[in-house]
Amino acid sequence: MSEHLLQHAFHAEPVIQVRDLCVDYITDHGDFNAVKSVSFDIGHGEIFGLAGESGCGKSTIAFAINRLHKPPAFISAGQIHFEGNNLLKLAEREFNTIRWSKIAMVFQSAMNSLNPVLPIKEQFADVLRHHKGMTEEQAKHRAEQLLDLVNIPRERLSEYPHQFSGGMRQRLVIAIALSLNPKLIIMDEPTTALDVVVQREILQQIYQLREEFGFSVLFITHDLALMSQLCDRIAIMRHGEIVEVNTSKQIRSNPQHPYTQKLWASFPNIHQNKHQAEGAMA
Repeated sequence: MSEHLLQHAFHAEPVIQVRDLCVDYITDHGDFNAVKSVSFDIGHGEIFGLAGESGCGKSTIAFAINRLHKPPAFISAGQIHFEGNNLLKLAEREFNTIRWSKIAMVFQSAMNSLNPVLPIKEQFADVLRHHKGMTEEQAKHRAEQLLDLVNIPRERLSEYPHQFSGGMRQRLVIAIALSLNPKLIIMDEPTTALDVVVQREILQQIYQLREEFGFSVLFITHDLALMSQLCDRIAIMRHGEIVEVNTSKQIRSNPQHPYTQKLWASFPNIHQNKHQAEGAMA
């Protein structure tokens, strides 16, 4: 990424630094460059947005940070620095001490992230016993605390995922991601398929939890209007590259790149439509 795109970097010491990241997919016609030399920082306590149309490489970056790619995808170049380590150079065993405990992820579909045949308490317990060595009673107590954080009644801990609404399932996934007090939470389209009221509730929940616990967030979505309500800074992706990085206010009020301008233009302006309708009726 060109140097001028890095000039708006968050002033706080970064919790993670991504430099010249490239992710390719092997095809019968040669390697396809899904992510092309992407660079960005996320500051401590910052909510950093990654926006762009479907297929631009947003989720590919999220999977690269957590090293979740499977063939035919592979990371062909770049560095990801976290707590003094290049995550791409760590052995799998070393990286397993970081994944989930320090870098957690909320996947795109909450229902697919939760095991449909296990009660919620077992899904909390699996994480807490594996990473913290908690007893069953300790895990239950911690799970109750986490449900309190996301405003879900404790007595529902024994229920199964299908017994919760879409918004509540998404809050459950966020609670599980918070269970080990990570420093960075990656949220990949966390409000997809939710209505606008529930979307706002989830965004408020994320913001309040960030304020309380101070973790950083990489927030990924194609919905730039939604992102601008939550994020401190936003990076705009197009065809595997970051074309603009700036504060949410600047991205919203004074977008610099033509693609960012077109993204904003794709959202309906209800006030403009109202004036147009009044003019047509006059």
